[in-house]
Amino acid sequence: MQRAAKAKTPRRPGQKKPSNIEKDPVGVYCRIRPLGAEDEECCVEMISSATIQLHAPDGLKANRNGEFKETQYSFKKVFGINTNQIELFEDVAKPLIEDLIHCKNGLLFTYGVTGSGKTFTMTGSPGEGGLLPRSLDILFNTIGPFQAKRFVFKPDEKNGMEIQGQVDALLERQKRDSQQSVPKTPSSRQKADPEFADMISSEEARKFENVDEDCCYSVFVSYIEIYNNYIYDLLEDAQFDPIRPKAPQSKILREDQNHNMYVAGCTEVEVKSTEEAFEVFWKGQKKRRIANTELNRESSRSHSVFTVKLAQAPLDADGDHILQDKNQVNVSQLCLVDLAGSERTSRTRAEGSRLREAGNINQSLMTLRTCMEVLRENQICGTNKMVPYRDSKVTHLFKNYFDGEGKVRMIVCVNPKADDYDETMLVLRFAEVTQEVEVARPIDRPICGLAAGRRHRNRAFKDELSSRLDERGDPNNAVDDPALLKQLMESLPSLPNFELVDPADDQSLPRLIEILERRHRVRQMMAQQYDQTANTLKSMFQQFDGQINAKETFLHAQRCKLSEKEKVILSQKTELERLEKKSKTLEYKVDILQKTTDMYEQDKRSLRQELETRDQRLQRELTDRKRMEQRMQGMVTDTKFKWEKECERRVNAKQLEMQNKLWVKDEKLKQLKAIVTESSGVGVFPTERPEKPERPSRERDHNVGQMRSASPSPLHGNVFKTRGGGQAVQFTDIETLKHECPTASSRKRGSGSGDGAAHMEDIENRAPMASTSSGFGYQKRRKP
Repeated sequence: MQRAAKAKTPRRPGQKKPSNIEKDPVGVYCRIRPLGAEDEECCVEMISSATIQLHAPDGLKANRNGEFKETQYSFKKVFGINTNQIELFEDVAKPLIEDLIHCKNGLLFTYGVTGSGKTFTMTGSPGEGGLLPRSLDILFNTIGPFQAKRFVFKPDEKNGMEIQGQVDALLERQKRDSQQSVPKTPSSRQKADPEFADMISSEEARKFENVDEDCCYSVFVSYIEIYNNYIYDLLEDAQFDPIRPKAPQSKILREDQNHNMYVAGCTEVEVKSTEEAFEVFWKGQKKRRIANTELNRESSRSHSVFTVKLAQAPLDADGDHILQDKNQVNVSQLCLVDLAGSERTSRTRAEGSRLREAGNINQSLMTLRTCMEVLRENQICGTNKMVPYRDSKVTHLFKNYFDGEGKVRMIVCVNPKADDYDETMLVLRFAEVTQEVEVARPIDRPICGLAAGRRHRNRAFKDELSSRLDERGDPNNAVDDPALLKQLMESLPSLPNFELVDPADDQSLPRLIEILERRHRVRQMMAQQYDQTANTLKSMFQQFDGQINAKETFLHAQRCKLSEKEKVILSQKTELERLEKKSKTLEYKVDILQKTTDMYEQDKRSLRQELETRDQRLQRELTDRKRMEQRMQGMVTDTKFKWEKECERRVNAKQLEMQNKLWVKDEKLKQLKAIVTESSGVGVFPTERPEKPERPSRERDHNVGQMRSASPSPLHGNVFKTRGGGQAVQFTDIETLKHECPTASSRKRGSGSGDGAAHMEDIENRAPMASTSSGFGYQKRRKP
């Protein structure tokens, strides 16, 4: 249901074919190209002249657990690696040219993976012409003597032909010659392009013998390409504007009055020779889109269609002029299609425009496969599904051929290397489906003219009549003239009626004798005339034989000289051909290198532009990064300053807090020491406190000071200024004064223990430990 809704071509009752019409399957041929290197692994094997075998490479079997088996595919014929271009042409393309001359259409296209040899099969190379140049050569060799003058046939821009009068055709020829003489554009008489020159010159000319001599013929060629599903005319002469170059305009498909598809506005060039057709073909070939990919150095990025259109019309009763009747004109065409190769982007590593091209190529080839599958399903299962011809320009253009407007032939090109195994398997499966599709056999369209071969018979009659007239005018044959023989016979006297009745008759016998003597004299005269004529003829024959012998001797000498000259000319010609071939090959290589250079220059310009774009982008990123670094550096500076102020504030707060705690502990310590001192001063044996020498006072400066307490243990420390304007003190030393009783030692020695001394020692030991835990580093000092 989806396919029926997607197809847009309406069904016409007039196109319905009779059920009993004869059909022929699509002729599918296979050609195997040689391997690029001897050490490459091969995955295709030719079993017979019609069967090949495909087996998976060893590496693929190992990666996929060996789940592969060898598969065989059958074709109408298989051409191995040793097949030359002539054999391929004789079996595939030659029957299509014969059908073209007999007013039948044909379609021949090549199909395969990128790098499988499709373009070489269709076009060929110098010295090894492909199907296209050989088809043109045999066509012009056949119809060469029977071609019409230029502009007698004229395309009507609606896929038809018109016939012009002799005067109009002459005016157009003069106009064309005058236009060519001004700009000096190349003509067909000039040297052909070196890439396609001398493709088939080494082969002898081939032609068909059963051509209709009562018709006049004219050949028109056109060349288009289908790129990204758009149709472009490769022969269109568009003015080049170096300031604002314009992209080529795409063409559209239309349907003529016979429901055949054609490219509207496509250029059709009338050609009169194989060389001229080569020149037109090469003109379009230079505009065709090719590119360098990972799989092919010159990969076709579009489908090319070269159409050969043959127009023929009968002659009048005299055989001098074409009948001025458009209904008598028959037009047949042969389409030679070089399909772009299917490819996987994972192998070609295509990017950008190359990726888009590959996608469009694969999509169009997929549509062709879908059409073949639907046609096969309709024929086998009896269904009536709509064939999606309109999904692609390729299938839409050739839908008439699959509907029965001509023969269809396909050449499947196979590259046997192991790297192309997956793609080759898909191609062979498609070929297997295609050769099961049957196409209606085209109906013969006879020419509505006079009896065939009239001009040939008239020419033979004229030759025979002229030879007879020459024989009658020869003086050597005068003896055979019947007038002379009649004159001689009439000169003979007639015999009288003789009857002797009287024995005395003496007149009859003398008269009879006289008549007989006269007849005898005439007979002698005739014998003399005969001998004279015979001697004359004999002398003439002898003289003629002498002349013939002399001429034969002279001709023999001349033949010897001519043979020597021919040998010299042949050797020079051979050397010249060798040099021309070498020159053409070098020119061909130079042209390829020029194309490659242009392609590399274009890639270089694109890469340079991309590099400049990336440099600009990188410069912008570096500028943004510097701005960000400056901004972050300012933020770090501000944050650092804030944290420094916060740390100073916290340190000051902590120092004040510790100072307060220290003052509190100091006060407690003073009280404790005062208590201890008081308790130690009141005893059973009171003594006077010894005088303590005074310590020298310390000066207080801006950074260092001293704090004295009222307790017997003064504290020493450093005074620092704070950021808030206050002061902070860090204690570094503490002195502990002890007062012992004079009798304490004696009591201690006497009793072995003393409560007062033990109490003092305990206080003396505990006070510094408590102070040390506060973190200010107090020291104990004992009195000497």
